[in-house]
Amino acid sequence: MFLSISSILRAFFFLAQCSSAQVSPPLSSLPPSDVTRSDVIFSELKTTIISGAQTAPTASSAPSSTTTEAFTAIATLSSNGIHGTASAITAVRSRPPTTRPCNGYPEFCERKFSNISMVVAHNSPFVKPHNVASNQLYTVVDQLNDGIRGLQFETQKPNTSSEIRLCHSSCEYLDVGTLESYLTTVRGWLDAHPYEVIAIIMGNNNGQRTHIAASEFIAPFKRAGMTRYLWTPPAPTMNLTEWPTLAEMILKDKRVVVMLDYGANQTEAPWLLRQFNYQWETPFSPINPAFPCTQQRPPNQTEDVSRNRMYTLNHNLNIELSLTGVSGLLVPASALLDKVNAVSGNGSLGLNVEHCEQLWGRPPNFMLVDYYNRGNFAGSVFQVAAIANNVTYNHKTYCGPDSNSAASRMSQGSTVLFSCCIVLFLFLGRDLGIFTGGFLLFASR
Repeated sequence: MFLSISSILRAFFFLAQCSSAQVSPPLSSLPPSDVTRSDVIFSELKTTIISGAQTAPTASSAPSSTTTEAFTAIATLSSNGIHGTASAITAVRSRPPTTRPCNGYPEFCERKFSNISMVVAHNSPFVKPHNVASNQLYTVVDQLNDGIRGLQFETQKPNTSSEIRLCHSSCEYLDVGTLESYLTTVRGWLDAHPYEVIAIIMGNNNGQRTHIAASEFIAPFKRAGMTRYLWTPPAPTMNLTEWPTLAEMILKDKRVVVMLDYGANQTEAPWLLRQFNYQWETPFSPINPAFPCTQQRPPNQTEDVSRNRMYTLNHNLNIELSLTGVSGLLVPASALLDKVNAVSGNGSLGLNVEHCEQLWGRPPNFMLVDYYNRGNFAGSVFQVAAIANNVTYNHKTYCGPDSNSAASRMSQGSTVLFSCCIVLFLFLGRDLGIFTGGFLLFASR
């Protein structure tokens, strides 16, 4: 069967549009790593931690309370040393001078969880070379080592007897394994980093007819060894002032906040938070590079409620391709990532955070991004978070184990081009009557 002229023209048009939208220049050169692992001296101190007093606060200040606990302190700040990522921070404030940093900064120990802005890896587990559904380049361990403190992803059950799996849109397109396996890896990282607090934000079988029952999430978290770290809220909904400080969460070793967008049941699983009872979010899968900082979910929430709850800034820009016979096809704007994840400039994460702060009086709590290693320099998204948190960011941060290598840049480029080929194959296959499902399954492996 011969292709029609219109099919050929659409194919060439798509390839040209896809290439111009996806192929981006390489990252700027980074200085060679001079980071070495330093020895640290720990001592058990009785440290008074002022929960709410913040000399260098973010926009959302909270009432103060005092907690006196046995707190492990550090005499000298250390380099992280993991795949060349430095975490030595020059703090804006000198107080407390000897306290072990919480989430990388001594200032954070005194702040409430609701008063910190963190970078969230959009679709964190979906790291698959040459797959159109991938959203990150580096594994979850690298993400956490680099400073990601929020992990967002979709959960699905292909059938009623299946375990909960991590799939992007459909398990036929991208299936990266079970929820339990992913959580086991995260738990291992938490074991090795006792002063870190993270958030896990899950989508529940979205795009399918039914949601996964909340009770089914209990087993994978338990088998992964995560339950010991799960924080349980004192109420079914909370305002900004009601959250604990990071120090309190670390002292109690309840360092993981888990949220589910739909289907949570806090009677069955008290630690599995109903996401929109505790936070709201800006428009999802944005295609507008202006990134309006308006509330989308939950719908019809009053402004007074929104101003008193945490919120997520969805800053993962997509491009909608317009092709004959096809509508609503969204692809990540990979060609624009160096600008989208930048500290400043039109459409940048930094400018978007500024707009949100002007509109809502405080920066977002969760800044959701694709390919966090991209930006106007590797680590620019973390500088944006530091500015929002009113702390000083160290520019010697490296993203991923080989972010400055030619192989890394080629991997990103080849992934983009291969993704274009997959979609192109779909268009041609439709006209030829070819069944393309098998090809997609092959591409996802």
